[in-house]
Amino acid sequence: MSMNRKVPIKQLTCEAFQIYGSFANVLEPKVPKLGGGAIEYFPDLAILSLGQTNEVSFAITRIQKRENIINTLECHMHTGEGILPLDGDILMNVAPAAPMDSIPLDQIEVFRVPKGTLLTLRLGVWHCAPFAEKPDAVNVLMISPERIYANDIYFYHIPKDKEITIIKR
Repeated sequence: MSMNRKVPIKQLTCEAFQIYGSFANVLEPKVPKLGGGAIEYFPDLAILSLGQTNEVSFAITRIQKRENIINTLECHMHTGEGILPLDGDILMNVAPAAPMDSIPLDQIEVFRVPKGTLLTLRLGVWHCAPFAEKPDAVNVLMISPERIYANDIYFYHIPKDKEITIIKR
């Protein structure tokens, strides 16, 4: 018997997302600015922990429309990760930080992240590549320590009978 769970898409709010990290709309910042006129500076929109490294990598992940099924998770135990959809909205799945032997599949949540909104994920938060909201491809800026994909990544492949379907309300 299949245990496939369905998860609705949630609105991205500070309260709902705070256990996973933070976010800020970088195209329309809602924080006090420094300067004015031709130059405005909006500091500290979101904070990203890079652990003990001092090198930052900026990468692009191109997300094509695919079936809204969560079947793989990943986490980074020693660093956070920044995620910024550039040209379209994405659906981001997250679950609270937990050890490999007790991944909280029943706590996975999915948030709609508007383009231009920078997410930062805390250390150990389970997630995986986002889903494109619309059929078009979405380019997503990924911010992390250099070579995170080789040095600090843990994958979990969800058994077929426990895969999670993202549903629209």
